[in-house]
Amino acid sequence: MNSQPESPRIELERRYQLIVESIKDYAIYMLTKEGMVATWNPGAEHFKGYRAEEIIGQHFSCFYTEEDRIAGKPAVALQTAATQGKFEAEAWRVRKDGSCFWAHVVIDPVKDEAGNVIGFAKITRDVTEKHNAEELLQKTQAALAQSQKMEAIGKLTGGIAHDFSNLLQGIIGHLDMMRLRIALGRTSELGHHLDAAISATKRSATLTHRLLAFARRQTLLPKPVDATWLVHSLMDLFRRTVGPDITVEAEMPQSVWWALCDQNQLESALLNLVINARDAMPDGGKVTIRASNFLQHENGSKPDGSMPPGEYVRLSVCDSGVGMTAEVMAQAFEPFFTTKPLGEGTGLGLSMVHGFMNQSGGYITIESEVGEGTVVHLYFPKYISESAAPSADQVSKLSPIKAKKHSTVLVVDDERTVRSTLCEVLQHLGYDVLVASDAHEALRVFEGNSDIDLLVTDIALPAGINGRQLATRARQAYPELKVLFVTGYAEQSVIGQEALPPGMQLLIKPFSMDTFIATVVDMTEQV
Repeated sequence: MNSQPESPRIELERRYQLIVESIKDYAIYMLTKEGMVATWNPGAEHFKGYRAEEIIGQHFSCFYTEEDRIAGKPAVALQTAATQGKFEAEAWRVRKDGSCFWAHVVIDPVKDEAGNVIGFAKITRDVTEKHNAEELLQKTQAALAQSQKMEAIGKLTGGIAHDFSNLLQGIIGHLDMMRLRIALGRTSELGHHLDAAISATKRSATLTHRLLAFARRQTLLPKPVDATWLVHSLMDLFRRTVGPDITVEAEMPQSVWWALCDQNQLESALLNLVINARDAMPDGGKVTIRASNFLQHENGSKPDGSMPPGEYVRLSVCDSGVGMTAEVMAQAFEPFFTTKPLGEGTGLGLSMVHGFMNQSGGYITIESEVGEGTVVHLYFPKYISESAAPSADQVSKLSPIKAKKHSTVLVVDDERTVRSTLCEVLQHLGYDVLVASDAHEALRVFEGNSDIDLLVTDIALPAGINGRQLATRARQAYPELKVLFVTGYAEQSVIGQEALPPGMQLLIKPFSMDTFIATVVDMTEQV
């Protein structure tokens, strides 16, 4: 007696089951509406470690890390799938043996004929190797980006070392002359030598700031920047960078708006562009840096095809070099793309500038023609404020300031000369000043003084507690405490990736006393 042939539906289900059971690289299984495992394929057993009889009937949250379970992420995944029609994510998941793997997860709701969710279909794939490769690539790119910065710094060191030595010689010479005049009793002649020494010191500080701003790897906050003043302040650095065969000029109208961006990263971006311009003019030429206001209209043509309407500050770096072909321009922003000979460039310069512009909410475009030179345009959002903050050269001309209200300041620095100078200035302003040479001593000072209004601390402190850790501990006890960090080099691991919290500011050494005074008074006068 012949058996009845299987119905098409049964045959289809049988074939589907065979397919699911033959897949080894994917965990494919069903969940009940409550999240219990209802089916289990060999692929799931292959990289999760559970046999079907061990896991069916268990809640799928057992695959999550303890942190994710505490955060309620399994429930969020099911809720998202049920309400939005799909949940997809990548995260760490846990095997039966407790080891973790990086998983790509997709959860789809299963509905009945009435549209009610009756369960979930879940697919998981182990993508740990891909995740590790991407993580390694990111680390490699970061290392190469830093290498690019250091390569550019290496090109500057010869000229800067010469200039810095001359400045130090001027400082030492004028201080020696002051000592001689004092010994001879000719104090009326001190003013000239004092002014000259201060001027040389400020120029030395400017050189140091330029290098630190270029090499530093920390994340900084966008602030209002006077692009006109900034470019003028960088012209000496640009001219030393390009050498005597290339002319560098600035066209900076006084009417240019203030830009909203990170000043240190802008300096690095401009220096990168000037170095690129220099390399495009091996036989000499001219670099022109221009600033202008740019208004993007709703229906106007867009420089990069996506710029939204608004007001922008445009900085343009123009060269008279060899120019680019259309093919080169199309790849100019790609990481590791370079037209320079092997060993003379990593191809990260323009890529770094492009990334900076994206982070700043700005845009970058290139205009170039072979044999006619290149123009790189940087578009920054306009800074909108009723009153603009003073630029660095204006700060240095501030008139003497006195504290308006009685405040107590704790100064912490392991360098005796720095401590004594800052304390003397603060006492002159009328503050009550406490002092400590390291964090342990500072914490003991806090124990005996609950009315400290401002902590001024170096970041690189000895004895195992740095300035950021000191500030965190002090603020746990005194949440309203203001903190001013003063440091010569702010490493990312010390300052941190995130912006400084409210009530905290940062000054990079060396800074002028006028800048220090203005910052302290501003912080202590804030309510």
